[in-house]
Amino acid sequence: MKGINLIIIKGKQGYDVTQLVEQIKWSGRKGAASRTLSATLVDDDGYQHARSEIDVEQGHQCIFSYNEKECFRGMIMTQTQSSQKRLTFKAYDNGIYLANNKDTFIYENKTASDIFQDCCNRFGIPVGKVAKCTYKIPELTKPKTTAIDAILDALSLDFDATGIRHYVSSKKGKLSLLTRRENILQWVIEAGQNISSYSYARSIEEIRTRVKMVSKGGATVAQKSNVALEKKIGIFQEIDQPDESLTTAQINNLITSILNEKSTPERTLDIEAVGIPEIISGTGVYIIIPELGLSRTFYVDSDTHTFRNNMHTMSLNLNYANDV
Repeated sequence: MKGINLIIIKGKQGYDVTQLVEQIKWSGRKGAASRTLSATLVDDDGYQHARSEIDVEQGHQCIFSYNEKECFRGMIMTQTQSSQKRLTFKAYDNGIYLANNKDTFIYENKTASDIFQDCCNRFGIPVGKVAKCTYKIPELTKPKTTAIDAILDALSLDFDATGIRHYVSSKKGKLSLLTRRENILQWVIEAGQNISSYSYARSIEEIRTRVKMVSKGGATVAQKSNVALEKKIGIFQEIDQPDESLTTAQINNLITSILNEKSTPERTLDIEAVGIPEIISGTGVYIIIPELGLSRTFYVDSDTHTFRNNMHTMSLNLNYANDV
């Protein structure tokens, strides 16, 4: 298949099985610990090729590249062989160690960066880039849960305090913690160009027009409203309790960030398009659909890239990038 390359790692030896590949699906979604790769291979001794002889019980791994650029590296964890002489397998990148390891996590005055680093260190996961989270979480206790649950809770608390979103990503065998708004790609996806189909939905069911910050005793410490929006749809109020360690300036910045997020209607976009391997969940891309009046940045919430019959296509679920 043109452009692809699939290597199976057995111990310290790599084996090129590209010629056996019939289809590859490479996918991920927001909040998932790891990305996955599913492949269908010919499973037969044929002319100029042998079987892949994959064995999940031996810890075999795979490296998938497209146009000479590595896209995925991970462990093969399921395999199925059929009478049709086909072998299918599913591999997970090393984020799977965050999902498949449980422990009790207790933190005091630690940032989400600290918690991410500690979870990786506990289970021997190599670390790449780590975004600097500044908010110190007063207390986070997670008994008998997975490492990814502890990290996601920490990231949620960090967002509540700062309005900045982060996500976990794996590249070349290392896990990184990245800032979402710093990973906006230069790619443009446009109707009539590289988009083959789309579906666009909007909803105001979860919208809030004003946000009130209250202390533990119930006293109002800050309040802000979207006056223009309230004239159109009325009042919908959200109440939040800021951390006591935040300054007045930090609370004001926080309430502005929350209101911007809460007062924006939910906009979700599903598209089928020509595949671009750099566009995966967590990143942001620029979308142009003149018929809908769309010309702005969306975040990728989930993606599936399909490689088959010398074609690369992608299915994307996107969400409005409120913080860009």
